[in-house]
Amino acid sequence: MASLFLCDIIQYFYPMKIMIINGPNLNLLGKREPEVYGDTTFEAYFGQLQTKFDTIQLEYYQSNIEGELIDKIQEVGFSYDGIILNAGAYTHTSIGIGDAIKGITTPVVEVHISNTFSREEFRHVSHISAGAKGVILGFGLQSYDLAIQSFL
Repeated sequence: MASLFLCDIIQYFYPMKIMIINGPNLNLLGKREPEVYGDTTFEAYFGQLQTKFDTIQLEYYQSNIEGELIDKIQEVGFSYDGIILNAGAYTHTSIGIGDAIKGITTPVVEVHISNTFSREEFRHVSHISAGAKGVILGFGLQSYDLAIQSFL
């Protein structure tokens, strides 16, 4: 019981910091292919995550530009407790993002909203997975929720 209380105190003064990084076209969630990605914007869903995980310092970053994603990974990759990365289509093409993940100490969970293995064949390859702590895909936006839980 005392150790549980101590964990609560530590969490209060030093909340876990998790960065969610989304890649190209994920700024169009809620509009883009709702049959694949649903009709909720990521901003609306992120608000729900912040409410659900209110003892965690959750941050969110999105870019359509590969170099900016690499810069953000490097920026937070030595000081945060976790990174949740949905690199979008860059998952299947960017060796640079894969190398950035291998070059940091913060654990990364690769996330995809859709089941990439049920889609086009080029989506079956990931340059991210080898450096990731784990991969969660196919559970819609709930994939992010599951990724957060993997850090707890």
